[in-house]
Amino acid sequence: MKKYLYILIGIVSIASMNGQELESLIQQAELNNPEIQAFELRYNIASERVNEVNTLPNTEVSAGLFVSEPETRTGAQKARFSAKQMIPWFGTITARENYASSLADAQYEELVIVKRKLALSVSQSYYRLFSIRAKQSVLDENIELLETYERLALTSVEVGNASAVDVLRLQIRQNELVQQKEVLEQEYLAEQTLFNNLLNRDEQTQVEVYEGLTVPEQDPITEEGSLDLHPELLKYDKLYESVEQSEILNQKEALPDLGFGLDYIPVAERPDMSFDDNGKDIIMPMVSVSIPIFNNKYKSISHQNKLRQQEITAQKQERRNKLETLLSEAINNRMAARIRFRTQTKNIGQAKDGEEILIKSYETGTIDFNDVLDIQELQLRFQINRIESIKGYYVQSAIINYLRS
Repeated sequence: MKKYLYILIGIVSIASMNGQELESLIQQAELNNPEIQAFELRYNIASERVNEVNTLPNTEVSAGLFVSEPETRTGAQKARFSAKQMIPWFGTITARENYASSLADAQYEELVIVKRKLALSVSQSYYRLFSIRAKQSVLDENIELLETYERLALTSVEVGNASAVDVLRLQIRQNELVQQKEVLEQEYLAEQTLFNNLLNRDEQTQVEVYEGLTVPEQDPITEEGSLDLHPELLKYDKLYESVEQSEILNQKEALPDLGFGLDYIPVAERPDMSFDDNGKDIIMPMVSVSIPIFNNKYKSISHQNKLRQQEITAQKQERRNKLETLLSEAINNRMAARIRFRTQTKNIGQAKDGEEILIKSYETGTIDFNDVLDIQELQLRFQINRIESIKGYYVQSAIINYLRS
């Protein structure tokens, strides 16, 4: 059962040097998340119901005292004691156990589904945290770059090759980047709270993410799992099976119930007579049959079961169509993220070439600080877009793993 939780970890298995391993975080979430605990309790309750139905009806015991004692040939009857046990038709208890077990199996699939969804949520939140931290690092690099250009501008002002306005523009741009970094810090704290709540731990717990993620040359997951084995679809198979077991139980309950009992009547001796059976107590074994003559109830249940099976079949097909759509979208979105990553990487390289040209222009005293701001803005945009493409790649990979594994 653990397999579905950890297949997606192959994507970030290299991310264990400085940051927390995603695998261990998912394990922690599975152990601590209250929703998981609630579903585990539901499954345990459903499993326990198998023991609940493995019982016979209550034994009936009665006692009565004759107010007016009837006289018989052997003496006066003093009281009556009775015991009776009804027994369902052969195989009815087994049918009840099978029905309860099938319901527990369906509840188990619900538990598997919620664990998968939790792993997906933890993974996606982790990648969002990575994205924010990576953007902050990029902003730091660009702030340092602008500080370098500011020093160049101040030197150019001194020799008359630039104006004070150029310096102010560079400083304003630095202020904007500092602002963006501070806003990202608030976004990180909010996402960190969400992440810690998924793990059901202190909201202020620091989360360290691996900042070296990149889009691999090849997708690490090559095997395609069948949607037929996805728990969201297996759940409907288990529900369909439970309806089948319900119908078997219904047919058994439509059969007669057998009853076995015993009556005991103490008899007083007749003082005026002497014979062998004088005062002999009465013991009367009994057999009874409970026949469901009016069986419209069972016919109605059978009809309901057929309709329920048709409903489950339709629901399964609808869910399958949605899962297939989600899988197709995730595959296409991941491919698009890879394309964007390659394009932005190429753009960053060309922007750096432009930066080197500007530096060489400074050596000849012809640097244009408007071009400096333009190239810096382009470079920052390309870097941010590349980070978004990396995040998108792994978020879509997590969705694909949720659907395929």
